[in-house]
Amino acid sequence: MNWEQAVKDFTSYLTIERGLSKNSIDNYQYDIYKLVKYLKQHQIKTVPVTINKEVLQQFIYTIAKEVNARSQSRIISGLKGFFNYLQFEDYRNDNPMDLITTPKIGRKLPDTLSTEEIDILISKIDLSKAEGERNRAMIETLYGCGLRVSELINLKLSGLFFEEGFISVIGKGNKQRLVPVAPVTVKYIDIYKNQIRSHITIANGHEDILFLNRRGKQLTRAMIFTIVKNLATKANFNKNISPHTFRHSFATHLLENGADLQAIQLMLGHESITTTEIYMHVDKSHLTEVINTFHPRR
Repeated sequence: MNWEQAVKDFTSYLTIERGLSKNSIDNYQYDIYKLVKYLKQHQIKTVPVTINKEVLQQFIYTIAKEVNARSQSRIISGLKGFFNYLQFEDYRNDNPMDLITTPKIGRKLPDTLSTEEIDILISKIDLSKAEGERNRAMIETLYGCGLRVSELINLKLSGLFFEEGFISVIGKGNKQRLVPVAPVTVKYIDIYKNQIRSHITIANGHEDILFLNRRGKQLTRAMIFTIVKNLATKANFNKNISPHTFRHSFATHLLENGADLQAIQLMLGHESITTTEIYMHVDKSHLTEVINTFHPRR
């Protein structure tokens, strides 16, 4: 089994059996091809079923000089997953990555925006253009529902249950969840849907996609990032703003206003509560209020 065939089989496994998103699969492939590139550069002739721990350790040592600890940790994790697959399929008897440890990294606190900053950002949208209404609806949806970028661009007309007050979202691992949608978000989606989208010539296969580009096709992740970056530049924000910032702000603002952590976990689609708990560290001021309000010795 050569590297090309191994990656192809691994990709099929991740797609069919694990149900991972294209973005996650691309990351796995990137990790493996980085290793393959290293082997070619150093003229090391080995294949997936025979590569040993020593070669992999040298590879990790080399990339440690090129990338930060977080990226290094992700590459190690990706390769462990790849060799776990080969072991599971009986191509190997061992996982040569088992004894290679990931570097310790601190938990990065997410950047957030205040409600005032979000209002400023939205005010910079040029509503004189057709895509302005679309962009406003997308920003309101990112912040109002706490969606990931991939969830936003895959949002479907058939997934809008406005009368019931929910939208249906396909999250990581193709897992479906219902997310509450506020009236203000419904308002801007309806404006876009009825006044802008209804006049677009929609490309085949994109009829059910909510947010479309001018050619009637689904938007890309890169396009959403570009839209948000341009708005941040217009607003003169010094913060590192991305579409994910609205998701972080959604969770942080809910927590600050007294929302239950488990409810936030369900809305964000986190498998583990520990992922959601990162928002406990963003702003501790409300925790003092909780103690002063509810503790018997306050």
